[in-house]
Amino acid sequence: MRLLAVWDDATEAELIRMYLGVEDAEVSLTTDVNEFLELAHSRSDWDAILLTTAQPDHERALEIFHEIRELHPGTPIVAASQPGDVYRLATYLTSGLRSYLIRDANGDFMFLIHAVIVGAVKQVEADRERLVAEKLRREIDSVRQLQESIIPQQISCPENYAIAARYESSQIRVIGGQPVTMAGGDYYDAFTLPDDSVIVLVGDASGHGMKACMSIMTMHTIIRMIRYDEFRDPAKFVAHVNHVLCNQQLVQSEGGFITLLYGVLKPSTGEFRWASAGHPNPILHHLSDDSFQVLGNEGATGLPIGILDDVEYETQTAIVPQRCRLMVYTDGIIEAFPAGASHHEEFGLAGIQKTLSNSRTVALEQVLQQLFDDSNAFTQGQGRHDDTSVVLLERG
Repeated sequence: MRLLAVWDDATEAELIRMYLGVEDAEVSLTTDVNEFLELAHSRSDWDAILLTTAQPDHERALEIFHEIRELHPGTPIVAASQPGDVYRLATYLTSGLRSYLIRDANGDFMFLIHAVIVGAVKQVEADRERLVAEKLRREIDSVRQLQESIIPQQISCPENYAIAARYESSQIRVIGGQPVTMAGGDYYDAFTLPDDSVIVLVGDASGHGMKACMSIMTMHTIIRMIRYDEFRDPAKFVAHVNHVLCNQQLVQSEGGFITLLYGVLKPSTGEFRWASAGHPNPILHHLSDDSFQVLGNEGATGLPIGILDDVEYETQTAIVPQRCRLMVYTDGIIEAFPAGASHHEEFGLAGIQKTLSNSRTVALEQVLQQLFDDSNAFTQGQGRHDDTSVVLLERG
């Protein structure tokens, strides 16, 4: 630590120099005001500055304080005052004084000088960290808002069908002592083509935070640039997105990838055709008998996109009967778990099925809310550790 000090008592100055010089501190202490000012101007890396409120006199001491504050605005200044001059400290404190000492007649205050200066330095460091954290919080929030802007708020669907969807980033984390909603790597979209075919897609970028978020936004941009007539064949669609993303350095850097499920629903027959790139298969809930079915062949789940170019994907087909609900999701909801438990247990498919079963008589929006509430409650209040997206489609 580099300390600069000026003192008005030569005898006390030597003792103060000794007290400040512990822990290999570099101490520049003088009893000459002019020398003090020269030292202050000679370098900009002082960690703390100590001065008195009466040297050479009260008026000049205040002027020196203001000069030092302007010269070293980020450096903590500690002032020492005689008991009779305590009232003068108010002006110093309102002008940026970080801390102060009262000089008792016995000189016991000198035992406190080092601790007071170290405390002032740590306080300044904490303030700087809070400022950086606040800036980071604003940047994260801006990216998160941009990400949320690409997620559809109103989803139209054909007659006799209903769709509800929801996304939540990984649970609140703490930066600088305050909660922050992190930017995430999940993505969903659903829309209707001119022939009433319903498109449903859900993606999940590896990792968390800014990079995962930007990877998803890159994929969203690519998808929205594809012409409508190219949405028909799920396997070809996923292969095309994979081909484009394999040429995007952002996604591939540090081993990044994206899982994706892309499906096309033909409303007149309930036929659902989809292709999966390393993504969990959809779940079908039969409301009539409260039974469940994981659709598709596990072996047909292809390689996540953004890893290898020219990968071939498989289109799978299933029928969504009347009075059934189709759920497409990311693994954040099934992997929810309470940290610190004696054994690892996840919310899993069992948790999803239990919630869907208990909610089969309510509207889709309420079902979604219950899924997110139940999975969060399963973590015992610690929150899901991964981003979570769910799309629910019901055929009436």
